[in-house]
Amino acid sequence: MSGGLVGLPGPARAAGVNAVQSPDLRGRSVWVHVLGCRSNLCEGDFLAGDLEARGALVTRDPEGCSAAVIVSCSVTAEADRKCRQAVRRARRTVGEAGVVAVCGCWAQGAAADEARELGADILVGNRRKGELTDALEAMVRDGRAFRDLRSDLLRDRRWEELPAKRPVFHTRAFLKVQEGCDHFCSYCVIPFLRGRSTSRPADRAMDEARRLLDAGCREIVLTGIHLGMYGRDTGSSLAELVRSLSALPGLERLRLGSLEPFALSDDLLEALGESPVFCPHLHLPLQSGDDGVLSRMRRGYTADDFARVCARARERLGADLHISSDILVGFPGEDEGAFGNTLRLMRRAGIGRAHVFPYSPRRGTPAASFESRVDPAALSARAAEAAALGNELLDAYAGRFIGRTLPVLAEGGRCGGYTPHFLPAVWEGEAEVGRSVRLRIDSASGGELRGCPV
Repeated sequence: MSGGLVGLPGPARAAGVNAVQSPDLRGRSVWVHVLGCRSNLCEGDFLAGDLEARGALVTRDPEGCSAAVIVSCSVTAEADRKCRQAVRRARRTVGEAGVVAVCGCWAQGAAADEARELGADILVGNRRKGELTDALEAMVRDGRAFRDLRSDLLRDRRWEELPAKRPVFHTRAFLKVQEGCDHFCSYCVIPFLRGRSTSRPADRAMDEARRLLDAGCREIVLTGIHLGMYGRDTGSSLAELVRSLSALPGLERLRLGSLEPFALSDDLLEALGESPVFCPHLHLPLQSGDDGVLSRMRRGYTADDFARVCARARERLGADLHISSDILVGFPGEDEGAFGNTLRLMRRAGIGRAHVFPYSPRRGTPAASFESRVDPAALSARAAEAAALGNELLDAYAGRFIGRTLPVLAEGGRCGGYTPHFLPAVWEGEAEVGRSVRLRIDSASGGELRGCPV
């Protein structure tokens, strides 16, 4: 899980939305704070642009703001805690006269009374984020009266079009093409908070991709809640979309967000292998390497299935393919043997970067009622051991590039960027944001490459 502050560098208005500035928002400073996944980052880009088109001053600095918009996450108990903390901070920052709007997954599932007590004035559920700016504007104009804009997502399969005109970064933009999930893993609350799977029409996805490229973006990351489900409700496929995007003039890099292992079909592998712009990195969530745990999780694959998927991907996309993953430790019923199976599969599958999460029960999911809970001390120890192995494997993977020359797309800040394999790389000197730098790799530490431009 990641967090960030979203602020576009200049006025940006999503296509198809009235861009007339509002006297109620003009000149008001609004803090937009994004927590969670890449889909949230996409939605944060849209909201920032929507607010700026009404005349609001979207800022990265919360101090002095008269309104705050929080794009929330609820994937774990820790994510919930961070969201509650962000709402409290926003309330303190904008003061009693200011307005706090919260949208996204935590907002979808939160009790209205709790949200009000924390300081929220507006709750906006998923698939209704396009209504947030209007609600904020109305509250500024008409006075504070709590607004609850949420609906039953399990009955709603519509696609909510939230196009961004330009990315937050000049080099990488997140293009959301899928929403929701039909898989219902036993531990996961996201299908209840994001709704059923639905796909963005391909022509709209292509239109936004062209706008992003016209705005100077050179790298696009396809994102979704269950990205591999893309197109199954429209008669299309992710492979077809990859082929179409790969042919766009000006696109230099194409990445995929998180992809469930069983979604990596032969057709998709063929499309990725044929693409001249696909970056050799796949994020395939493993969660557990034990068949018994995977079955109780309702993941839909076995440990051997996962290993075969990784091997097949490397056969088609090359031995240097970076496979990162999510590991969920301490699931109910996970004993030391099951945990050991996870560690062994991490090695066997050649995982690079591993995101390790301790299990936390989510209200309303089947796993919340499972017995055989792992002792908190053991849970903490396993999380630390899995994270340490992940660091070891990442260092081993990054080390293979020492002595080689790789292209790095500069991202600003300290001189650095990412390789096609999604490894951070840094060097001494200067580089214009968005410029491709050929870097001779001299060393690797903590998964970060260091080198010299050549």
